Amino acid sequence: MRLRPNLHDLYVGRVVLVTVLLVWSVLVGLDVINAISSELNDLGKGSYTFGHAVAFVAYTIPRRAYMMFPTAAVIGALMGLGQLAASSELIALRAVGLSRRRLSLSVAITLALLTGLMVFGMETVGSWGQTQADRVRTSAITNNAAAATYSGLWAREGNVFLNAQGGEKKVQDGREWLQLRDVRLYELADDGRLAAISHATTAENFDDKWVLKNVLRTTFNARSVTQQQLLGMRWESDLDPAALADTIAKPRYMAATDLARSIEYRQRNGLDAREYEEVYWGRWFYPLNVLALCLAAIPFAFGSLRSGGLGKQLFLGILFALSFWLMQTLFSRLAGAFKFDYWIAYLLPPLVMLTVSAWLFKRRSS
Repeated sequence: MRLRPNLHDLYVGRVVLVTVLLVWSVLVGLDVINAISSELNDLGKGSYTFGHAVAFVAYTIPRRAYMMFPTAAVIGALMGLGQLAASSELIALRAVGLSRRRLSLSVAITLALLTGLMVFGMETVGSWGQTQADRVRTSAITNNAAAATYSGLWAREGNVFLNAQGGEKKVQDGREWLQLRDVRLYELADDGRLAAISHATTAENFDDKWVLKNVLRTTFNARSVTQQQLLGMRWESDLDPAALADTIAKPRYMAATDLARSIEYRQRNGLDAREYEEVYWGRWFYPLNVLALCLAAIPFAFGSLRSGGLGKQLFLGILFALSFWLMQTLFSRLAGAFKFDYWIAYLLPPLVMLTVSAWLFKRRSS
């Protein structure tokens, strides 16, 4: 099979590209409208306005486009091939010698190019945009908190600056609280001089009260420095734990390079890194998942060549493709429950789908 693209390949690729982009625009547009509607509930909190809500959602569009692309790719590819089948153009292309495999390759190359752009976009603009969105939202709702970066969460209240290397929400016995790890409090005097540094293993917020644990407090006096080692210490602060929780970088929004550093940091310090590993390997297998998803659904579009019922074929193709995501979710949950490597969980579903797709191609060949 000659790999150099010919006029027919470019035509099929262009039709699929246009339909994927149209479906993609609709899905992202609906997601953006829904996101803005959700943000309206927070209007009036602090100085949060409609303009802040629009800016917040606008910054998240690259990330939303990345999340919506697999669904758009499946529906768009099937609609593009369905459009060609409905106008008998697929039959004409088959008559001039293009095999089903060649037509599928044209679709796969088009989707591979778009997938590559999506991966690059998420690793650059997507993660950056989410950080900016969190900064806009949090700084408007509270004047104290700043956005989190890899160097940790930074927040300010008056003359006190907080830095935490990580954190998460904890739930136990029906109670929910925020726990920050590896916390440093930098306290400034009124003249701008550094007055004290408190380094705590954790900082937890219970019932709107902050408690520092395993604290090393260093106080800088005019002519001396003193240190205290405390098992626990109350921190009088009005920092909103919900706002701080929103600024903690969520693994699914982080770039793969940041995820790798976070995994290494947690493993080095004996912390649970499996949530980060799940997202990390999902990023690596994202291109394979998209292509496997689409190739598994394409035989349903070819089925309409012989049997008619284009709408039925498209519905079955989309249903079959969506079952892939259920399988992917199941395997990732099994990996978390039985503690086997996430790369195995992300590799098996594409292999299963590609095997089924190859079988369907042979069965539907004419």
